[in-house]
Amino acid sequence: MRSVFLLLAGLAAGAFLAPQARADSASAVVGKMQPLKTGADVYKHVCQSCHMPDAKGAEGAGARFPALAGNAKLASADYPVYVVLNGFGGMPWFSGMLSDQQVADVVNYIRTHFGNHYTDMVKPSDVAAQHPTIKSEED
Repeated sequence: MRSVFLLLAGLAAGAFLAPQARADSASAVVGKMQPLKTGADVYKHVCQSCHMPDAKGAEGAGARFPALAGNAKLASADYPVYVVLNGFGGMPWFSGMLSDQQVADVVNYIRTHFGNHYTDMVKPSDVAAQHPTIKSEED
């Protein structure tokens, strides 16, 4: 739980940086989290504190964390990749925090567990193709 708190605090602090500084600081921490070698590891250490160990989500105190278990929105592999990279609603973005391999691993994990049976696997190259672009001030 402490690692999730520290991660979220770091993300919140990064929201106040200029886009290029945010990109630079995010890329500086890629791979520096705990060695999360499998999708299950990423889920356990990054996702389950909000989405719950059974992936059934949670609601309360003005927040809603959607269920991943049996979630039809996971049918398209692009959707969860986009959400993990860019965030959505109250969920922070993890682009620059997780490697492309880790994003692919966790997306594949949630799409094949918790009552989900989507077998088209995401590759790190699929994740790389969806990275958000940050415009420089010269653009």
